[in-house]
Amino acid sequence: MSVKYGILTLLFRQKHHGYELKLELDSLLGIKGKINPGQIYTTLDRLVRDQLVTSPGLDDQERKLFELKPQGKKELEKWLLEPVPYYTTKEDFFFKWSCARKISFAQEKQMLEQQKTMIINEVMELTKLKTELLLQGDENEYLLITGLLLHLEADLNWINQVENRSS
Repeated sequence: MSVKYGILTLLFRQKHHGYELKLELDSLLGIKGKINPGQIYTTLDRLVRDQLVTSPGLDDQERKLFELKPQGKKELEKWLLEPVPYYTTKEDFFFKWSCARKISFAQEKQMLEQQKTMIINEVMELTKLKTELLLQGDENEYLLITGLLLHLEADLNWINQVENRSS
């Protein structure tokens, strides 16, 4: 999970001050966890430094506002379209997908297709390896690869359900 991209997602539609970002990010994460407020402000400082976010001033309660710059929007969209490698965690892709849904990302289907393609390629490689391990008699590695393949199959089924509900 990336605080950076969570903040870019939340600033996509409107300006926010730091505490609003913390509350919204906690909501976006759901049961996965809560974000330390210090992490929000440190990340905001980096985003401003990297010219992805700007601070147009204060709101009516004297809180510093932040808004997304065009370069920040490009960075977010680029990230949304990058498939999440399986060796990270499925939760990383779920978080990314949640960010895409939050902003009604027009290329959500492309994002899902790219993730599906990456998973299918991984399945093909692991299936070949599984066959080699079976022929070599390496039962432990064979069973580990079998488990990975079952997880990948579940991920593909989930993506297919998302696509079927979205169409």
